[in-house]
This record gives sequence, structure tokens and C-alpha cells, in this order.
Amino acid sequence: MAAVTLVDLTHACSSQHDSCVKERISEFCALTGDGSREPVFFIADPESSVGTGRFPRSSIQEMFIGFINSPRVLCRSSLSAALYSFKQAIDREDISNVKIVTSSRGRGVFQVYQELLFTSAYNFEYSIMFDSLSCECCPLSPCTDSSSQAADAKHELSTFLQRLPALKGDIAVLRSPLISDCFSHGFSTRTGGISYISTLSSLNLFCNPRRKDSRAVVAENLRRLGLQAGFHPQQFNLIKCNHASDVWVMGKPAPDSYDGMVTNQVGVVIAAPGADCMPLLFTDPVAKVIGVAHAGWKGTLVGIAMATVNAMVSEFGSRPADIVCVIGPSVGPCCFTLEQDSAREFHAIHPDCVRHMDSSRPYVDIRLATRILLARGGIKPEHIEDIRIPHQSESTLCTSCRPELFFSHVRDGLNFGTQIGFVWIK
Repeated sequence: MAAVTLVDLTHACSSQHDSCVKERISEFCALTGDGSREPVFFIADPESSVGTGRFPRSSIQEMFIGFINSPRVLCRSSLSAALYSFKQAIDREDISNVKIVTSSRGRGVFQVYQELLFTSAYNFEYSIMFDSLSCECCPLSPCTDSSSQAADAKHELSTFLQRLPALKGDIAVLRSPLISDCFSHGFSTRTGGISYISTLSSLNLFCNPRRKDSRAVVAENLRRLGLQAGFHPQQFNLIKCNHASDVWVMGKPAPDSYDGMVTNQVGVVIAAPGADCMPLLFTDPVAKVIGVAHAGWKGTLVGIAMATVNAMVSEFGSRPADIVCVIGPSVGPCCFTLEQDSAREFHAIHPDCVRHMDSSRPYVDIRLATRILLARGGIKPEHIEDIRIPHQSESTLCTSCRPELFFSHVRDGLNFGTQIGFVWIK
């Protein structure tokens, strides 16, 4: 399995004198042995002479004669910048196994950045190689408090990410004229964020530990969306989906997972994710109540849409006839198929929900099924809307058909990004 070695010179020597840097590199070469087949990166302090005329990168490379791969030197304005550049480099090669050669002090710092900038899709192994090396120019530094280290790293990384340019254009938020002005709401698209991995690019808004978009990057994407839409990330609450029918009434103890959320609290942003699954927004302008739901095909069959409506009714006195539901971007019947047994359950809701029922994988319309179930539950048909792009004639938005606008599990496979629908009471 492919691996990469990252040699940390920033914590191996506090002064970064040329002789000290060379000593650390020589020690690494001696312990590693010639002929290493793994790519090697060095992170050097920008104030050192590494990479300059006094100690050029070629000097480092000369020390690696006999190695299969020439080392790459990362000398950036900050550790955040260097590690971000390193992550981009290994992601281009689809490398997930990382060996970090550092000191005991450096390991603590790198573990903080590992938590912020990487996910469990990566495997890290630490080798403490520099603690025994001491010289007059770099006395041992006192250990920094771990909580202070974490706070400093988080601030530095956040500042760095905020300066990165947006990818794939500007942030675009889709809104519905059906929702009253007493609410703010929207559905995100995939443009305007900083996520660079192709299937997650660029405004991915969900961090899955099995994928390679980190918490810090997703947090920056959310911050940018909030600036555009008018909310602060501290007000933001995202559903913890399990493709079931549990609904969290905010203010009560939260279940471990829930695919619906309702509240009457002013200024609290609630949101549902989607990437083929439907993010559903519910608003009641009479009782001033809102709800969101995440509805995939499983959630549709177990009734998450009406479970959310019923929670608004039972907890806050909403009437179904007053509730408006907007269905966000999702996979359409043009692209979504199921096994016959599952498709038959949608056929039982209404035959129009399934195409080619006799085939091995019939095409299923989860949006139509949702409209039918909501109407049967008392929501007026004219109060149910599929979100559209303004000034475009298309009747529905299929996430799988529109790669320039939306993420899609069906289209992109397991490493897919996520858009959201969000709403709050003004």
C-alpha cells in the first residue's frame, strides 16, 4: 500500500542553522537507509536558509543520492500552509498512509493538525528521531500546553483557509418564493467553496470520516455560505441522519441520530443534508414554526416527511393546511433505480412513482412519492414545491444530471460531497 514520509525540520531544530539542518537530514538518511521507495517530503521553517541560495533544495537532494524518489521541500509561510500543500500533493497521488518523522514536541503539534486537517481515511505513523540530537544552537524547548497548542493551530489554520480563493465560481443559493418573508432559507449548490478533491469540490458541507475532506475545510465552506446567506456558523444545526424517521424537537434531549428537526426558536438555523437524498424544508407562517428533514428512499418509505409535519403539529400547534414544504435538489427518476422489492413499495404508494416496473431495476421517483404522502397527510398540493433555478424552464433538478451544480452519490460513488437545505425564523 502506497505511503509517504514527512520529515519535520521545524521542530527538530529551533534555530534552523545550516549545520543543524544538515545534521538532522543526515541522521534521517542514516536511519532510513539508501534506496527508500517512498516519496519523502521535508517541512522547513520559512525563516531557515533551506531552499535559499545559502542552502538550496539541491543541497538536500544531493544528500539523497541512491534514493528512488528525490525529496520535496515544503517551505511555506506557516505550518498550516505547508501541511495543506502536503495534503494536496498526497491527495493527487491518492496516498493515505503517512509516516511523520519529528521530535516529541513536534508530534504533539502534528497530532493537533492531523485532527483538524485530515480524517480517519488517512493512516498516520509517528517516528521520534530527533530528540537525541542536540547542539548549542537549538536547546531543548519547553513543552507547550496542549490546549494552547490546539487553540493556536486552529486559529492559524482557520486564518489560512479563509485566504484561499473559491473554486468553481461564486456561492449560489437557491430560494423558493413559496416560503414567507418571515423566514430566511436556501439550498446550497456545489460552487464557491475550497474543497479541491474532484467529487467533493467545491462547497462540500459535510465531513465524513471515511472521506478526505477535513473538518476545518468543511467549517470554512460553511462560514462562506453563512456570509452569503446571512447566518453565523454558531447558530447552525445539521441533522444527524440515519435514514430513519426520528425527529428531534429542539429544546428536548436529542436522539443519537435523527432525520427530522423542528423548532419555534427565532434565529436558530436548522439544516438537512442531501446528495441525491432530498433536503426538505417546512415552514408554518401562522404558528411561526420550522422543520427540516433528510429523505432518501428509505426515509421516504418509513415516513420521515410526515413525521416532521406531525412533530410541528403536536409540539407547536401547527395545522397541516398552513404548512409549506419545499423539496430540495435530489436525484430524479431519470437516474435513480432500485431493486424490484423496494421499487414495489413505491409502486404501492402510487403507480406513477415507478417506471418500468417489470425490469430488474425499475426507475423510482422519490420526489413524487413525497408529494403524494404529504398531500395525503393534509398538506395542500399548492403548498408543496420542487426547488427550481430561476429563469430556467426545467421542471425539476436532478443532482445526478447536473454535475456542475450538485453533488451526487449515484453519479460520484462513495466519495461524494454534500449540499444542504437550511431555514431559520427571522
